[in-house]
Amino acid sequence: RKSLPRCRRINRMLSNESAPPAFSRSNSQASMDSTSMEDFWCEVESIKESSEDGSEEATLLEFKPADEGELEAEWLQDVGLSTLISGAEEEDGQALLSTLTRTQAAAVQKRYNTYTQTLRKKNKHTVRDVRDIFGTNDSSPTFETVPVSPVPSNGIQLPGQKPVWKSVSSKSCLDCGLDKGSPSVTEELSYEVSFSESITVFPKAQEWPRNQRFKKEDSALPKFIVRKSRFGLTEVGDLSPEDMKKIRYLSLIELTAFYDALGVELKRNRAERVRGRENGLFGVPLTVLLENDQKKVPGIKVPLIFQKLLLKLEETGLETEGILRVPGSASRVKNLHQELEAKFYEDTFDWDQVRNNDAAGLLKMFIRELPSPLFTVEYLPAFITLVEKISKIKLQLQALHLLIMLLPEANRDTAKAFLQFLKKVVANEGKNKMNLWNVSMIVAPNLFIYKGKRANQQEMQAAATTAHIVRLLIRYQDILWTVPSFLISQVRKMNEAAMNNSKRQLMFDRGVRKLLRRKTMERERPERPE
Repeated sequence: RKSLPRCRRINRMLSNESAPPAFSRSNSQASMDSTSMEDFWCEVESIKESSEDGSEEATLLEFKPADEGELEAEWLQDVGLSTLISGAEEEDGQALLSTLTRTQAAAVQKRYNTYTQTLRKKNKHTVRDVRDIFGTNDSSPTFETVPVSPVPSNGIQLPGQKPVWKSVSSKSCLDCGLDKGSPSVTEELSYEVSFSESITVFPKAQEWPRNQRFKKEDSALPKFIVRKSRFGLTEVGDLSPEDMKKIRYLSLIELTAFYDALGVELKRNRAERVRGRENGLFGVPLTVLLENDQKKVPGIKVPLIFQKLLLKLEETGLETEGILRVPGSASRVKNLHQELEAKFYEDTFDWDQVRNNDAAGLLKMFIRELPSPLFTVEYLPAFITLVEKISKIKLQLQALHLLIMLLPEANRDTAKAFLQFLKKVVANEGKNKMNLWNVSMIVAPNLFIYKGKRANQQEMQAAATTAHIVRLLIRYQDILWTVPSFLISQVRKMNEAAMNNSKRQLMFDRGVRKLLRRKTMERERPERPE
């Protein structure tokens, strides 16, 4: 490989204790030996070369610094509580507030307090006092909170009602863990209680260790099972768009409360503008690409070109030694890229001419050239933080689970297809020589160092961290596509509250109509003679 000597020098430079401060090791890198990181840095070098020779178009992401109080205002809007900012009395916001757990309510109250205090300092306009929303007697919320006892809460059901969500598994639990080398002891995950509420059993003064040490053996990852509630396990695809919108509201609130309970700051980027192409295949926003593809195949959820690349690799490339790691020819990949742009939608492109390593190169190029990263610009810092600041695998998985729930539908469906393919690659380790850690090392820079040659030092230092995140995504993906039952319970309560409000409004309207009819009849009735 042409770039191999250079990437080895980069790896040694970033692994050397005596290196200059600009290349000092991060905490995660300090735990990795030089050879285990070589694949990562070789992939980074390959990405840089692709950017420099012009085969990949530059994507410009413009960031705008947040003014004081703007982050809190955006957060309140993102969780569906914009009514707290506008002061309007809307039923949806009230229904959402009435379903929150104690820790979730505390997270909302903390952000609203910061927002109101900032506005009072700026003297912009009068804002609602936090006591008007969360009560006046004490600092705790006065609205009813969701029970946090381990009593099953998934599926609050009125008599005579049928379950709204279907079961997706007939087994009593979801078993997530590769059989090869899996530890003998399994750990059970509970979805009945919110993750942030379960954190309260840990000492508040607990400090997480600074140095994270990752073991690259597959057996180092624990095996988790998820017990099925009486209504089964629900996947994101089983919910309506309206219910998934509420799931995203609650997931962001829960993620914030979860990080608050751990004493970790939840950081988010603010992408002001993304410049992407309006047509074509590469460098086009996922939503635009899907809109174009749905004109040809209605109801499609994953871009056609991405599906075709995955299908090509699954049919002929899963057993290819070094697939994903061994690069294809840069000139061939560039020519194939141009030919795909011209012939793909005309169905005249010859897929038989595409070699497996070239197809893998095109697949990684597609992910890198997305105008916005697959896991979104906004939450990339949160992905990094969940590994660097949280030491226990179980807690990392819970944070990762909530982040997956926050992804836009197009990103989540595309990520799901990609991770399912990576799982098949790992399953063929005996022939392709690509184990879970190897695959994670190759995929990580394509997902998280998405700006190619302009990747900053902070992204470069997060090498082992991002590889560990990819490893968790591949290993526990079956868990990550399952919606936690406590979130479903809260959505069901929101729907019940909305239904009750509608019934009350309907009864009021009927009463008004009845009164108006009676008044009309009295006016039209002829007067009696004296």
